[in-house]
Amino acid sequence: MTRKLHLNAFLSSVGHHESAWRLPESDPVADTDIEYYKHLARVAERGKLDSLFLADHPGLWGDISRRPSAALEPTLLLTVMAGVTEHIGLVATASTTYNEPYNLARRFASLDHISGGRAGWNIVTTATLHAARNFGLDDLPQHRDRYARAGEFVEVSRKLWDSWQDDAILGDKEAGVWGDNNRLHPPAHEGKYYKVAGALNVPRSPQGYPLLVQAGSSEDGRDFAARHADAVFTVQQTLDEAQAFYADLKKRAARFGRDPETVKILPGIVPSIGATQAEAEELDARLERLIKPEHAIRQLANILQVSPEELSLDEELPAALTTERHIEGGQGRYVLIVGMARREGLTVRQLIGRLGAGRGHRSFAGTPDQVADAIQHWFENDAADGFNIMPPVLPSGLESFVKHVVPILQERGLFRTEYTGQTLRDHYGVARPANPCDGGGVG
Repeated sequence: MTRKLHLNAFLSSVGHHESAWRLPESDPVADTDIEYYKHLARVAERGKLDSLFLADHPGLWGDISRRPSAALEPTLLLTVMAGVTEHIGLVATASTTYNEPYNLARRFASLDHISGGRAGWNIVTTATLHAARNFGLDDLPQHRDRYARAGEFVEVSRKLWDSWQDDAILGDKEAGVWGDNNRLHPPAHEGKYYKVAGALNVPRSPQGYPLLVQAGSSEDGRDFAARHADAVFTVQQTLDEAQAFYADLKKRAARFGRDPETVKILPGIVPSIGATQAEAEELDARLERLIKPEHAIRQLANILQVSPEELSLDEELPAALTTERHIEGGQGRYVLIVGMARREGLTVRQLIGRLGAGRGHRSFAGTPDQVADAIQHWFENDAADGFNIMPPVLPSGLESFVKHVVPILQERGLFRTEYTGQTLRDHYGVARPANPCDGGGVG
């Protein structure tokens, strides 16, 4: 079978560019408008995309003056979006640091049932101090400890999803027996971080359990993704970086006894699309002119874990900020941003302009053919299995991608013209996991 692209629509407020909400056509309160999200879901499904994705963070970012900051709980929002779509996958972010396995496993199993097998879980450990303080902690748990906890969290979740055999429900009206207790397998888990009796109060879902997605790029994050993830959302700026990450992740997956081809790697791309190159570049310039430097510099300082006073707009980053410096927050994002700034000799002002669109993801301005060329080049040169599409402005950026870029990719034989499966696992070509409790389940 010819290898096909995988495309995910990353939906973020009214667009990924921090200034998108200031455009005359943008709705600054769309974050809480369910009709807006229904429209985005329908557009993404019209383009036959594999999935759509909602990020999440268990806390308010603090500075609500900068950009729209409301965030509906993603599994609830995706439940509504499931009702207006039939095929597209629905991926929600949820933190292993600030949830418990039983509640979260139940929530995702429920979404998988409600959607007919289209749920996905983007697993994050959450790397901000203000989130920690919302959950009774004075300090951010250490990076390695967060990943160790996440590993056990996923282990327990799998046990909970597998606690019902696929044939546990009998529905025998004549005998008066609804289910077979012998086909329940409570986890009875006692580990370093969690003690969970089980079983789950939701039967095994259509996919067995949700597609597992991960987005960390640190050493711990890569190992975690290689061990657990079916799809990996990643951040790379150059083809060389993307190829190195791709090769490294595939090798790690093989070391964990997995088939590397079943781990799909999707770098983020922020496409500004115009009828001409000049039109696309003008959209970028228009958005950049609307950036407020005083807001952006505070955000950059937060990522780099320095005070805003240490950053001067018209100078390069302080010499002390190197890619070798370790931080307890988002280590992978820190390394990418500092590396980009050093490689290109960017001033802080130039850097915040580059980060305004995609927070370090690759931004690309061009015609539909040029965007398709860029996607195809990485896909055919062992840098990606697909892409996490991050429109700088929504809904127009997604509408343009679906209307103008997707048909080109289809014409080139790179992307599906129709859905051929029902579940999210079908879209990504990942098998339904067997249930070890019933001797195999459905493969």
